[in-house]
Amino acid sequence: MAFRADMRIATQVTVSVPISAGMTLNKDFEDAMAKKTADGPTNVDELSPEAAARELRRLGSEIAHHDLLYHQQDAPEVSDAAYDALRRRFDQLAKRFPDLAADIDTTKNVGAAPLEAFGKVRHRVAMLSLGNAFNDDDVAEFADRIRRFLGLSATDPQAFTAEPKIDGLSISLRYEKGLFVEAATRGDGQEGENVTQNVATISEIPKRLRGDDVPDVIDIRGEIYLAHDDFEALNAAQTAKGAKTFANPRNAAAGSLRQLDSSITASRPLKFFAYTWGEAEALPSDTQMGVVTAFGRWGLPVNPLMKRCETVMDMIAVYDDIAAQRATLGYDIDGVVYKVDRLDYQDRLGFVSRSPRWAVAHKFPAEQAETILQSIEIQVGRTGALTPVAKLQPVTVGGVVVSNATLHNEDEIARKDIRVGDHVIVQRAGDVIPQIVSVVTRSGVSRGAPFEFPTVCPACGSHAVREVNDVSGKPDVVRRCTGGLICPAQAKERLKHFVSRNAFDIEGLGDKQIDLFYDAGRIMAPADIFTLAERNSRMADKLEDQKGFGATSVAKLFAAIDDRRVIGLDRFIYALGIRHVGETTARDLAKAYGTFDAFADAANRAAEARPGAAYKRFVALPGIGRKTAETAIAKTVAKAEALTNLAAVGASLNEAVLQLKIAPARGASALAEAFEDIGTFVESARQAEAQFPGEAFLEFAMLDGIGEVVTEEVAEFFAEAHNQTALNALLTHVRVKPFEQLETKASAVSGKTVVFTGSLQTMSRPEAKAQAERLGAKVAGSVSKKTDYVVAGADAGSKLVKARDLGVEVLTEDDWAQLIAVR
Repeated sequence: MAFRADMRIATQVTVSVPISAGMTLNKDFEDAMAKKTADGPTNVDELSPEAAARELRRLGSEIAHHDLLYHQQDAPEVSDAAYDALRRRFDQLAKRFPDLAADIDTTKNVGAAPLEAFGKVRHRVAMLSLGNAFNDDDVAEFADRIRRFLGLSATDPQAFTAEPKIDGLSISLRYEKGLFVEAATRGDGQEGENVTQNVATISEIPKRLRGDDVPDVIDIRGEIYLAHDDFEALNAAQTAKGAKTFANPRNAAAGSLRQLDSSITASRPLKFFAYTWGEAEALPSDTQMGVVTAFGRWGLPVNPLMKRCETVMDMIAVYDDIAAQRATLGYDIDGVVYKVDRLDYQDRLGFVSRSPRWAVAHKFPAEQAETILQSIEIQVGRTGALTPVAKLQPVTVGGVVVSNATLHNEDEIARKDIRVGDHVIVQRAGDVIPQIVSVVTRSGVSRGAPFEFPTVCPACGSHAVREVNDVSGKPDVVRRCTGGLICPAQAKERLKHFVSRNAFDIEGLGDKQIDLFYDAGRIMAPADIFTLAERNSRMADKLEDQKGFGATSVAKLFAAIDDRRVIGLDRFIYALGIRHVGETTARDLAKAYGTFDAFADAANRAAEARPGAAYKRFVALPGIGRKTAETAIAKTVAKAEALTNLAAVGASLNEAVLQLKIAPARGASALAEAFEDIGTFVESARQAEAQFPGEAFLEFAMLDGIGEVVTEEVAEFFAEAHNQTALNALLTHVRVKPFEQLETKASAVSGKTVVFTGSLQTMSRPEAKAQAERLGAKVAGSVSKKTDYVVAGADAGSKLVKARDLGVEVLTEDDWAQLIAVR
């Protein structure tokens, strides 16, 4: 069944380069890894849209991977600094290419899905993460950004709170009528693990809140952590009884809370700080400081170092003071959190995809150590990407023993001239495994040979290539296996994705089982999972007779498979493994279409309306963009004869484009670089004219949170006949439930699509968008026949014209205010 390659469903194949005698040290370390990852090997301003899209996708995938390890498995692979650097690089690209970044759903994800063993709790208000600041300038920019968003003048008062950023496990505690009734972990930000019984054993968390101003319902949020002394005592006790010790206090706290036996949690000295809230029927104050102060009155532990700041200088002073106390606090912190103090300002500021606009974490610098690079392993992922991983001589960095680090790609290895046997500087910030910052050399000591990155796939022997951008001519940073259907590494990784926790989540069918069943030919494609029991009953070598299995375990596995024959639409879409369709994008698609039939119908229509290669070539040119490209294509076809005449008298393509006003100067240069001559240019434009994206494609792309990059991938997936065959086979064994819509705040614009254009006078554009989204509206960036309202401010331009042409209702700011005031 051809499905297994293109469904992007599941083993990790490695190639180890052993350390050999005579390999020695390296030179003085270069710039820090966090800075490198943030700045990237290529200047953001030099990237073409196509190259930026590829890098955004790579970064999004890597960030999602690390979110899963950190939030769900308590087994991070990279340092906080390295993770933050990935985010910074992503944000730099997103700032220049916002439309492309909007297609990467990882920017919206927080954490990872909850573990099934604990049951799930749906957060009434999402538990989000925080944006980061890394220096004083970042903090000043954060404060300035708040002023700009709210339209405050330089003299308007602007207060913030500042408090230590506790390095523990985020938790949400629900109190009703003052009584503790429920506790949930962050999970994926939308759903968390129900750990009520375990949290009830923590003595610092009150079972009843005291005070006259306690709301009838409130979700108290904070951090569960272990003090340094308690952590050392716990590890000593673990060692004494021959049990596994914990790497650091954060992992120990998370492991202690995630115990199926609550008596184990009760035996661990967990502590708690409260610092914010989720759902609340009423609040005792109109400021952040006031509410947290009330928490203390109610009996909740709050951090005594929290302070109110009037200026940026005050914020920096608190940061410096807390940093100076860091070593003596007795618990781990990794920065300082600033929050806008006024709650009405917080409401106006709202949220971006994964974090509140009104808060930021000012992170502490990273920690470093030196060790030896013992080998480099090559891992093959589900999309064929070959990723190098450094195997290190174990080293303690800030109290944590680490032995692995990602090397990102072959350019990273070459840029730093990293060789097996080198002494390397590794870096971490907080509690996780480090990144390699650089190598260290010493005079008179020889080194090993440069590392040769494989050009064939270690899993299947197929060529491993770096795709070249047709426009820029630059190779992709990632080398990929071209084996596709024949590559077992890709097939296994795609199957592993299909059964992963946030997809079908089949208990007992993990990575090891997928490897075993694939190699034995029992599961080669997703549909095979659901016929496994029936086929096993007819086999001579039954599964229960195999080593490592038995009648009981096999029965449990088959029962777990049967439990997943009915699945939610968002999980099903995610399980398909369509490139760039992560959990949040899958949820967005499920929310937009409701049922699989509606989604599939829209995807099939989008596939039929895909833009062609000639059209995409024009749009991908640096400095062009879709609108300029479409104008240039139309003008070129209309003026083909004039262009041909200019070619006959020896005019260059650049001269002809400028003379006939086909494109502005920058666009003319890009066209001249991309096309050989005027004749080729004209012929390409004629082909492109017939390849414009159709209405069904554009409608799909205009969905909230989707965009053209995701639409292209979904369309490509549904355009493949073998994918359709595999889908049909799968759907004979599973039923996809309609998406369950969450309750939203009722308003006159709930479910409506709104476009804001022109200069708004009563609020900033970001605030208007945030307000509309809080009321259940979808805010689009362009006008179409499906737009319900266009809110036009001063100097509204082409969007207003298009709205009138299409008969879309146009509102003034006053009209909009009256509309949303109606209940």
